[in-house]
Amino acid sequence: MSGAAIAQPAPDGAAVPALDWQQSQQRLEQVSDALAAADASVRNKQDLQDATRLLRLPEITGEVRRLQFQKTLTLPLGSLAPVAEAFGIDSPLQFTERDWRTRPVVTAVLPLYTGGLIPAAQQAAAGATDQASAERESQRQSLSVQLVQAYFGQRLAEQAVDVRREVRDGLQRHLDDAMKLEREGFATRAQRLQANVARDKAEREYQKSLNDLQTLKAALATLLRSGGDVRPLSPLFVHRAPIGALPTFERDAQARQPQIARLRALVAQAEQGVRVQQAKLKPTVFLFGQYDFRRRDEMLTDPDWAFGIGLKYTFLSPTSRPAQISAARAQQDQAEAGLREAENQVTLGVRKAWYELDTARQQFLLLDSSIEQNRENLRLQELAFREGQATSLDVIDARLGLGGAQVERAQAAYQYDVALAQLLEISGQMDRYEEFRRRGDEVIAHE
Repeated sequence: MSGAAIAQPAPDGAAVPALDWQQSQQRLEQVSDALAAADASVRNKQDLQDATRLLRLPEITGEVRRLQFQKTLTLPLGSLAPVAEAFGIDSPLQFTERDWRTRPVVTAVLPLYTGGLIPAAQQAAAGATDQASAERESQRQSLSVQLVQAYFGQRLAEQAVDVRREVRDGLQRHLDDAMKLEREGFATRAQRLQANVARDKAEREYQKSLNDLQTLKAALATLLRSGGDVRPLSPLFVHRAPIGALPTFERDAQARQPQIARLRALVAQAEQGVRVQQAKLKPTVFLFGQYDFRRRDEMLTDPDWAFGIGLKYTFLSPTSRPAQISAARAQQDQAEAGLREAENQVTLGVRKAWYELDTARQQFLLLDSSIEQNRENLRLQELAFREGQATSLDVIDARLGLGGAQVERAQAAYQYDVALAQLLEISGQMDRYEEFRRRGDEVIAHE
């Protein structure tokens, strides 16, 4: 079902939002604080990546200095010294100037060659964006698995309540029959007591299932930030045939799994980290230019304007550049080893999830005949008890056997739905969950 959520009246008159699976997933993505944080992280890394695109442009700076200075000049008179002495002038001449000056200067520097530092910084920033995106996708798929557990967990609890109510009501009818037959002398007091004890136990199981349902309702409401109960519309489902071959899921996992994508992004960043450290051993070449906007306040040694090309090389650095390169390579080795380990673990996880999914599918299908057999057995035992051919315990066992098989079948369907979500998450395909849900062959709907 798709479209707007349907408001169902609650017992206290409040509106209970009714959501199918797809609507629940859409709401989760809208209200999740974890996803909001992941989105902010992606925007942060994207902005930083955008900033690195300008690294090849010139850096233009403006500087204004208000300074007080003193300048002393000494001018030897040379061959004019005897003449100057005749006029009482000492040699050499000395001039001293002391004044306040304002120096507004604009400087531009354009990098020509940085030893690979700029492309390394740009690619490292792109890797950081890829990492944040992969982490966001991993968070989204993980939350979807939590939603499957809460959403279909509530559906399972609703099924359990139905079954426990049916068992209780059936045992109540059996108790009524036992009391009637006891009064007519066709049943013993012991049989009536057995029926009474069984009915009381069924009532306790029913009340427990109600409390379990309330707990799961609270879990789903909290996950969806609904502020109240949510009524799931999509039923538990199972496919009669396997949904795909194991090797296909293994290949998809290696190509699409977010954690593997995150580690690949870390490897890319580590590779660029090595290039950054290697660039520090190389010279840098740059163009520069400078212009003085207040020439009347220039010093004698200051140019009106200047431009040229420069080369800078660091011969000795206290940061031990070879050790920095070695550390960067070790970090790269660590990232690559982590990626290989993750690829192996993902393959193992896919196999485990696939077999768990197939086990749940087979268990669900095998319980079909068990339920039919238990239903027929209950019908025969109730008939035989009324005719005095069966004991009260026979009816009780038949009733409990049917209820247990129904709950077990619903549990198998729930385990199948959760295992499917886990398989799709580990293979990076959680977006296909709705596709598989719609293709379900068997559904267990809550009445």
